[in-house]
Amino acid sequence: MREFPSRRHIILGGALIGAAAILPRAARAAAPVAAALGEQDRADVGRVVAYLNNIHTLESHFQQIAADGSDSTGLLYVERPGKLRLEYDPPMPVMIIADGRGIYYWDSKLRQLSETRVEDTPAWFLLRPDIKASGDVTITHFERKPGVLQVTMVESAHADLGSVTLTLADQPLELRQWTIIDAQNRPVTVTLTDPRFGMPIEARMFEWIDPRTSIGHIPH
Repeated sequence: MREFPSRRHIILGGALIGAAAILPRAARAAAPVAAALGEQDRADVGRVVAYLNNIHTLESHFQQIAADGSDSTGLLYVERPGKLRLEYDPPMPVMIIADGRGIYYWDSKLRQLSETRVEDTPAWFLLRPDIKASGDVTITHFERKPGVLQVTMVESAHADLGSVTLTLADQPLELRQWTIIDAQNRPVTVTLTDPRFGMPIEARMFEWIDPRTSIGHIPH
């Protein structure tokens, strides 16, 4: 699979996917250290996991801050499991689609396409069929602030590929933000500005048709 162009440092959510570099699978980092969670912490993490698993669709405008301080905005659509669409506002000439099989990154200015598997990006944490906090996922940090919960997680077998920190408003729980730190330790933060959950989303929003070979079906 080809890596997304790293100079753009684009992420999923949407931003949750992005330009995470894919290290050779032969290069293994040390096993991640799980956070020491108290009884209340475990209960709160359990609430977060249950909440995330109950997200079936999500639509929101977002603001993205990259490691170099650059700021971009756009519109995010998610349908779990496996589907995502990121439309960046001009002048960013980028669209990202996950159709349930792969993730496609299209730069309309360069007429350049990159693709990879969902499983090889941080997007997998949100798009996977069953979100969990153990086994192949390790919780490395949990923090409780006034009205806010933050959970940091990594892929247990490939912690070297990066981490995801989710920020949720509490009581009621609502996903508000996530920060991706990629394999090169570069952070990207995505903030949802007006999230809406549970609405129907047209199937065509997650269809990938290669704009280089199709006529009349060019992605926006």
